[in-house]
Amino acid sequence: MKRRDFGKALFGAAAGSALPIYSPSEPEAARLSSARMHRKNTKMHVSADYHVIAGKDFFSKENIDYNLRCGITHINPDPVMVSAGSGPPRSAARTGWGDFIAPEGPEAGAFDLDALNRMRDLCDTMGMTIEGLRMDSGYIVMKPGPERDRKLDQVCENIRKARTVGVGLISQHWTAIPIRRNGTEPGRGDSVYPTFKLESNWKDLPVTPYGKVSYDEYWERIETFLHRVIPVCKEYDVNMANHPYDPPGLPWGYEGVENFDSPSIFDAYKRYAMIVDDPHNGFQMDVGVLAEGSTDPNRQIPPLVQWLADRGRIHQIHMRAIHGGLNNFAEVYPDDGVLDFFPIIRILRDSGFSGGILPDHVPASEGDPGKLQGYAFAYGYLKGLINAANAEVV
Repeated sequence: MKRRDFGKALFGAAAGSALPIYSPSEPEAARLSSARMHRKNTKMHVSADYHVIAGKDFFSKENIDYNLRCGITHINPDPVMVSAGSGPPRSAARTGWGDFIAPEGPEAGAFDLDALNRMRDLCDTMGMTIEGLRMDSGYIVMKPGPERDRKLDQVCENIRKARTVGVGLISQHWTAIPIRRNGTEPGRGDSVYPTFKLESNWKDLPVTPYGKVSYDEYWERIETFLHRVIPVCKEYDVNMANHPYDPPGLPWGYEGVENFDSPSIFDAYKRYAMIVDDPHNGFQMDVGVLAEGSTDPNRQIPPLVQWLADRGRIHQIHMRAIHGGLNNFAEVYPDDGVLDFFPIIRILRDSGFSGGILPDHVPASEGDPGKLQGYAFAYGYLKGLINAANAEVV
């Protein structure tokens, strides 16, 4: 069966029932169960993403001090969008692509090794560690050809540069269309929750500026990327962490794209992981995105987290909370979502996960327009969950 036909068949099944849930075979389940031990995990930690900026820019003393006050000692900059004492931060907002495609276009995005060295040296002097680097998403909107080949060469060079400055993680966000939010609703206090509800006229929305992308084309781009890039990651021991499209589960043809994480993000994750079956090919797993693609998040999400954790494929995790679910949700504070975070933390604890757990997309408010209070709350909440999970075991 062709990939496209397989996806259509899967969509038809998913439309009439809950999305599929992974279940290991009996021998595999016994092996994995015996390999898991309930034990303290002092390596997993709360980390900060490039979203959090106190002061003039990401590498300002104000921002580093803000994170250190919150007990955060690991950060994850986007080196193309931020500066390190070498001029003002740049923004891609005018492109309509948020922070995911550089202002110069998808061909841009090369890491500047001198800038990386300055970032590392600055962090070293202040007791901060660069845990990972966010890479642009330009590759995924590019069709086969010489420009895309040069982009892949650029990605491989970014991997080498990351290792040169001692960073072993690169995250990237496949966005063939811009992240979609189309409303707000009142939140607690004076906060405002961003929302998404599938439009009744979604078929009338304009096609993305980079053109239509079929399901097979999307997976061809992914497969080409992984087969070219993961061997380089393995050579330099740099993990490549994919953050799937947000929101998942959009109907095919939405803004002209048949997204790889539609109709089921759960099946897409497993397929993606097995294209190149190597631990360097993994995820910046966002449980908020998983919840956005769920019809029963507390039943559907933990088995996938376990499947990925058992295989060492979770390199970072975004702990984001929502109300609602598939094609109709609001982003809320981390203590107020439909998904119970604590079973996820337990899985990470028992799997020996040693990466960062990052809050993401906390709501803004009139009293907290920069979301600094919201992120401080989220940092403390996630630290509390880690401490509680570790307090259960020896």
